[in-house]
Amino acid sequence: MTNWADIAEQIAAASGQPFAPRQPRHVGGGCINSAAVLEDGATRWFVKLNDASRLDMFEAERDGLDAMAATASIRVPRPLCCGLADGQAFIAMEYVPLGGSGGSTAARAGEQLATMHRSTAPAHGWHRDNTIGATPQPNAQDADWVRFWCVQRLGFQLDLAARNGYGGRLQQRGAQLRERVGALLDHAPAPSLLHGDLWGGNFGGDAAGNPVIFDPACYYGDREADLAMTELFGGFGSGFYAAYNATWPLDPGYQTRKTLYNLYHILNHLNLFGGGYGGQAERMIDRLLSEIR
Repeated sequence: MTNWADIAEQIAAASGQPFAPRQPRHVGGGCINSAAVLEDGATRWFVKLNDASRLDMFEAERDGLDAMAATASIRVPRPLCCGLADGQAFIAMEYVPLGGSGGSTAARAGEQLATMHRSTAPAHGWHRDNTIGATPQPNAQDADWVRFWCVQRLGFQLDLAARNGYGGRLQQRGAQLRERVGALLDHAPAPSLLHGDLWGGNFGGDAAGNPVIFDPACYYGDREADLAMTELFGGFGSGFYAAYNATWPLDPGYQTRKTLYNLYHILNHLNLFGGGYGGQAERMIDRLLSEIR
C-alpha cells in the first residue's frame, strides 16, 4: 500500500506550504510507473511511483526537467521533490492538465524545441546516467560525438541485445556498422541539450495550447537525435518541422542520420519487448551500411 500521508508530508516540506490532499486520483503513468494526482482543493501535484530501487531514475528525471526548464524555451512540468515512502520511490511535480496538440501547438513546439537545443555544453553526455524507458542509459561525457554514439548508444544496445540472446546476423551486421559509424556522423554537431525520448506520447499541449514535453531521458548530443525520434512513431506534423527548420535549419544528411539515431530506440524496444523489433533493426542496419561508400 502506498503511504500517501508520508508523501504528502514530504510535498509540504518541499513546497513550504501545508498540504492535506484528498484521496489520490489514479492516472496513467506509462508502462513503467504508476501515477496519481494529489490535490487538496488549492494545489495539485502529479506523483509517479515505483519500487524504492528506482529512486535514482526519478532523481535523474528531476534533473532533466530542471535542465530543460532552465532554458526558458518549452514548457515542462516543474519537479518539486523525490523521495522514499514505505518501500516506494516517488517523484512529485507540477500537474499540467493536457489538452490537444494540434497544428498551432505543434508549430510552437518546433520553434521552442529548436530554442532549447541552442543550450549547449562542452561535451556530449550528461553529469549522470539515466534511463531510456526501463533500460539504463550511460552518459559518460565525451567530446567526440562519433565515439559517444558508437560506444554509449549503438554499442551499449547491441551488447545488451547479445546478452539477451539476440545474436547471429544482427550482431554481425551491427559490428560492421559500429566500425563505420564515423562515415555517417561527419557533421560535427554541437552538444545540444536533448529531451532524449521525444516521441508523441511525451508531448502535449496545456489548456492554453502551449506545448509541453515530459518524461525525459536528457543528455547533451546531436539535436538531430531528438528530431529523429519525433518521426519514429508517426511524427509531429508538418507545422512542427517547418517551424523547427525556420528557427534552426537541419544540416544536410539528416535523412540518413535519422535512421542511425532511431536504430538506438528500435534496439531498445527489442531489448525491452522482443518481437519483430529484431528484424526491423536488421533492416535499418542494412540501409545504413548501403549508404556508406
